[in-house]
Amino acid sequence: MRALIQRVRDASVVVEGETVGAIGPGLLILVCAMQGDTEAQADALAARIAKLRIFKDEAGKMNRSVRDIGGSALVVSQFTLAADTSRGNRPGFSTAAPPAEGERLYDHFAARMQAEGVPTAKGLFGADMKVSLLNDGPVTIWMDTAQRET
Repeated sequence: MRALIQRVRDASVVVEGETVGAIGPGLLILVCAMQGDTEAQADALAARIAKLRIFKDEAGKMNRSVRDIGGSALVVSQFTLAADTSRGNRPGFSTAAPPAEGERLYDHFAARMQAEGVPTAKGLFGADMKVSLLNDGPVTIWMDTAQRET
């Protein structure tokens, strides 16, 4: 699985004029299930993100996790994280999981974030979403479970 994590002061997702998910301070997590990804990878990714120390402590050092600060997560499906831009001018997305599998793993990942003790809101899988955020820092981190397996 791939994730793009942004430390935010607040974030929200709107679908057809209706807010479907919103958080205050915490993490906006854009996630993409790749072909062959498993629930175990989603579990491991959620556990790592919940413990990721990217929030400032009293000394101003990035030393606190989203759980440490009592923050939340907004999880948004983003199949375009699978983009292959190695050739041509049009990205390919053939390495993304098929939609049904992608949605299953997306839901599983969001549930695991909640189980890790992080209050979690979600976007709407497959919808045309409008995502708003105030990136805090800015802090943006890329994670890919495939990188940890090699």
